[in-house]
Parts: sequence; structure tokens; C-alpha cells
Amino acid sequence: MEKRVVGRFTALAAGAVVARAGYAALRRARPGGSALWERTNFAGRAVDLYAGPAVVAGAVAGAAAATSGPDRRAAVLAVLAAGACGAYDDVAGAGDPRSGFRAHLSALRDGELTSGAVKLIGISAAGLVAGALLEERAVDKALAGVVIAGAAHLVNLVDVRPGRAAAAVLALGAPGLLKGAVAAAPMGAVAAVLPEDLDGRTMIGDTGAHALGAALGVAVVAGNGRAGLLAHAAGLVLAAAYGDKVTALARGAKSARHA
Repeated sequence: MEKRVVGRFTALAAGAVVARAGYAALRRARPGGSALWERTNFAGRAVDLYAGPAVVAGAVAGAAAATSGPDRRAAVLAVLAAGACGAYDDVAGAGDPRSGFRAHLSALRDGELTSGAVKLIGISAAGLVAGALLEERAVDKALAGVVIAGAAHLVNLVDVRPGRAAAAVLALGAPGLLKGAVAAAPMGAVAAVLPEDLDGRTMIGDTGAHALGAALGVAVVAGNGRAGLLAHAAGLVLAAAYGDKVTALARGAKSARHA
């Protein structure tokens, strides 16, 4: 029991320390120039994206420090891959009005590979690979892949206002602390940048939201059997479908207002 508690604390602490240090270093260095990192939020305020790569680094550090074997490999792979796909969308997808699975898949059918489609394909593939590292049977590998990719999408789906994605990570990760250290890593990482996120000075963006969600997905897989995986997979698919519907309705309403 004591060893497991130490592992969770280690993951929390490592995630927080590395994320905080990474955020501070990026703000000082501003690699590529400030324009690369600046966005306008829902309220029209300028915010930076430094928190995104910082929480990716924190989540990886926390998982590497407190886990081992398949859990560590799956967590590191899922976080890095989801973070990279999210970072590509943060940069290449800036200004693209399309959102939701339907819009990007529709563009793909028309021969256009959008940044959102790259993100969808890349994170799904990473989820399946990470799931294969964690499970032995084919059906469990597939369910694990859905859970990891679905969790990555869910956290990004709620990232519409300051602090919401961070709050989701902390709330969704809390039950995972009872089962292992994997969930502690993203919780520590996002807690480190929470004050600036809530204040509207920074945002984790697609980079951080997808990476943190993927880490939570790995924690769910590591702590559940087939029944739990099936329940989580079903819930995440329903959440994704509902979110896509809401996005489509909002996009339609916005188009009608500007018609």
C-alpha cells in the first residue's frame, strides 16, 4: 500500500514540477516567435499556448517516473503521439472554421486532408497501438484503443472556456488514483498551469487537451477489465457523437446568423 501511495505522489509531483518548469522556459524562450504561440480566446483576449507542450512534458515525466513495463510504454506513447497530433492542429489548423468529425471526414472524402483529419487518424492509431501494449486479446486491444482515443477527444471537446479541460482532467483522473499512478501524472501536470489557465492568460490547446486525455485513457485501461473497458468505450463513443452533433448545430446556427 505504501509503495503505491509513493508512486502516485511521485507521478503527481514529477508531472507538476516538469510542467511548471516547461511552461516558464517556453515563456522565456518563445521559440519561433511570439506570433506562433498567440491565439485569441472566446472573449477576444490574447492568450498563449505555452501550457500545451508543458503539460505534455509533465504527463510524460510523471508516467515515466512512477510506472513501469507496459503501463509506462503505453502512457508515454499515447501522450506523445496525441500531443504531437494536437500540436499539428494547433499550428496548421489555426483559422480553419471546420470542427467535428463530420466536417473533417467530409473534407477527406472530397480529397482534402485537413489538420483535423490528421489528428483524428493519428490519435486513433496511437490509441490502438497503446491498447495493444496493455492488453493481450484482440477484442480487449480494440476496446482499449477506443477508450484511449475517446478520452483524448473528450478532454478536447470540453476545452471551450478557461479551466474547463483542466477541471475535467482533475475530476476524471481522481477515481483513477485509487487504482494506480498513471492518472496522477496528467493531474499533476495540469494542476501546475491551472492558475494561468483559469485567469485566461494561457491555454493548453489541442496539444495539451489530447495528450492529457490520452493519459487518462491509459489509466482507465490499466485499471479495468473487459466489462469496464466496454462501459467506458460505449460512454466515450456516445459523448463523441453528442459532441459532434452539438458542434454541427452550433456551426449551422452561426452560418444562419451571418447569412
